[in-house]
Amino acid sequence: MNDAPSRRDELYAELEKLPPNVTGEIIGGELYVSPRPAIRHARAASRLGIELGGPFDRGRGGPGGWVILFEPELHLDQDVLVPDVSGWRRERMPELPDVVGVTLAPDWVCEVLSPSTAALDRARKMAVYAREGVRHLWLVDPVPRTLEVYRLEQGGWRVLPTHVDNNRVRAEPFEALELELGALWER
Repeated sequence: MNDAPSRRDELYAELEKLPPNVTGEIIGGELYVSPRPAIRHARAASRLGIELGGPFDRGRGGPGGWVILFEPELHLDQDVLVPDVSGWRRERMPELPDVVGVTLAPDWVCEVLSPSTAALDRARKMAVYAREGVRHLWLVDPVPRTLEVYRLEQGGWRVLPTHVDNNRVRAEPFEALELELGALWER
């Protein structure tokens, strides 16, 4: 029996030693370290969670039926990812697991793009989310003020409408309510 730690275990030990001012992720057998989000990035993610949390997570003024989490640590096969905001349909996650790393892939993920993470989010992380069967993906970019919406179809991402500026939109999978994009960009 081989008791030697796996490469992922070694990388995870390195990840746990990182200082609190960075975020570590393991993707494709590599450790990626990113700075903590800038304020505009954090504002967009926070506002999005607030906008969706009441009606979809808590069921206040909306249909409910979701668990919405900020920056959960996802343990998906050998990869460890930390999306900005994620959501699970309650029928798939009726109770929150009491763990650091959630092994159940979300139904929806939102990555807020920044110059230091955009390439990683668009390439490697999107590929992992597709492999794991995440059904919906949003990419929010606070600089050009855009929301890109994707749906997983036949193992690949189908691009749905891209929304811009301060428009009010209905975007999958949360089309039951109108989302005010301007709230994400307010300074």
